[in-house]
Amino acid sequence: MTKRLYLVRHAKTEERSMDMRDFDRELTSRGMQDSTHLGKYYATKSMIPDLILSSDAARARETAELIASQMGYDLSRIHLNHEIYEASVRTLFQLVTQLKDEWDSVMIVGHNPVMNYLAEYLSGAEIGHMFTGSAACIAFEVESWSEVSQSSGTLEEYVIAKHLES
Repeated sequence: MTKRLYLVRHAKTEERSMDMRDFDRELTSRGMQDSTHLGKYYATKSMIPDLILSSDAARARETAELIASQMGYDLSRIHLNHEIYEASVRTLFQLVTQLKDEWDSVMIVGHNPVMNYLAEYLSGAEIGHMFTGSAACIAFEVESWSEVSQSSGTLEEYVIAKHLES
């Protein structure tokens, strides 16, 4: 059986400022457009994940919601998880290996550098720098998420939203 993990880096955000917490930074208009393009792209591939997990930071939540809305995914089913906001690779890896086996495809929306590191750790592929508004799809030939381990997945696709046509 194939399980697919979609690791999404949130889309482009407002610049950091002294009067705004990093956690509260929102998407720019470009970020909203890129998130919408990613969602449309996955909708054309009939990809609707069984679960969407997202950091609860504003920019990640907005990215997840815009992608989900384009795919016809019920926004109330998006699971916001504060641990994803400043997670280590170990934390996210544990989250992946503890996913319910009934879910065959899961999307996690989070932040760099951990999304990049996790994608490379799980697939053994060299992605380099994950751009804002990009997604790595990693496939695992496993029955259970608990069987996922370092380099056990195959990087099926790396998509950068700004390279997609509207």
